[in-house]
Amino acid sequence: MKSKIIIISVLFVSGFSFGQTTLTLKEAKDSALNNNTQLKAANLEVQKADELKKEAFTNYFPKVSVTGGAYYAFDPLIDQQIGEVNLPVYDGNPANLATPTQFAYFPGMDIQMFEYYALGVANVVQPLYAGGRISNGNKLAEVNQDVKGLQLTMAQRDVLLKVEEQYWLLVSLKEKQKILAQYTTLLDTIEMQVTDAYNSGLIVKNDVLKVQLKQNEIELNKEKLQNGYELLLRQFCQNIGIEYSNDIELTEPISIIQKPESYYVASDTAITRRPEYNLLNQSLTASELQKKMALGEYLPQLAIGITGFYANPLDKDKQTTTNGLVYATVSIPISDWWGGSHKIKQLELDEKIAQNTFLETSDLLVLQTEKLWKDLNLIYSQIQIQQNNISQAEENVKVSQNGYDSGIVTISELLEAQTILYESKVALTELHIQYMMAVSLYHQHTTSQQ
Repeated sequence: MKSKIIIISVLFVSGFSFGQTTLTLKEAKDSALNNNTQLKAANLEVQKADELKKEAFTNYFPKVSVTGGAYYAFDPLIDQQIGEVNLPVYDGNPANLATPTQFAYFPGMDIQMFEYYALGVANVVQPLYAGGRISNGNKLAEVNQDVKGLQLTMAQRDVLLKVEEQYWLLVSLKEKQKILAQYTTLLDTIEMQVTDAYNSGLIVKNDVLKVQLKQNEIELNKEKLQNGYELLLRQFCQNIGIEYSNDIELTEPISIIQKPESYYVASDTAITRRPEYNLLNQSLTASELQKKMALGEYLPQLAIGITGFYANPLDKDKQTTTNGLVYATVSIPISDWWGGSHKIKQLELDEKIAQNTFLETSDLLVLQTEKLWKDLNLIYSQIQIQQNNISQAEENVKVSQNGYDSGIVTISELLEAQTILYESKVALTELHIQYMMAVSLYHQHTTSQQ
């Protein structure tokens, strides 16, 4: 019986352990990169850009086309009848042409042609010069490829930032629950003390009610925290693409590893690493290429080709025909320049607009980076201040507890001191989370690593 009980106990404990899932921040990010629907869509856009680049490259190769057809006419397309006639015979003397003396009899005949026919044509055209549109089209496809890659990088950054924000918020809610549990223990101790004092006739009932009201308030806060945690956990699981479970345990501790100075990157250097900056550069390149593409439409076009054809009258008494030819074409648009010149000017203006946007946005990126740095330092300073506040609040609780035990401090003053300490610890937890998010945000916007 003892053996059975031990085995059952071990299985129960093991089952509980296996049911609980631990999750590090890195594991959560990796899961999001693999499962997030937004990133899947961005990856598909990258694949589309790759195929577009491959398609553009095929324009360097000859264009080959084959056309074939056959027909059968209900009546011959050419249906003529030549009647019988005497045809003059030429005897070799030009003087007798007008007054022939000999004739040959022609009995007449029916001519029926093109009643049924088959035709095949093969054509190969190799463009030699297309106004630079082929090479520029390939460059433009490459720019599009780079743009989609940068957009994927931005999407990954945004998703990872969201994952990290949700992760640390969940950790902070758990930490707040621990702080609340400690506060509950203190209130329970105080409640026992005031109950004993009331039963001994040392205090009035009102003091006991004040403690109990505070306990009720804490219980309500516990329920709010738990509901908020479960809702956020569901959103978090959806974001990283895993099945929701209330047994998920987040293992990252709340701590400050390094001071802000260790993360500093000069703003001018930082913006060149950002995908937004590189997107602006690609926008400039795309504007220039689009202008060249438009200009190519009004330049001469040169191509060479070869055509072969096969004709079969589908009549065993008639011979098939095969032939071929080599040709060259030159196309020079002339009248198109009347409207084309205005189109080119429009694209030149678009290029200047893109340059102005590049300069303006670059300045905004610098300002954003500097603001992120100031926010990071501000939160770090607030943490230092809050740590001092907690030390003072802890000392205040000790003094208040001693004063209450000595009868010189009221229960309201003691509860107020405990509440200040609790709120200070909660505020420090929130500042820790804000600092971690500020570090992550600054790091993501100042380095090329994602």
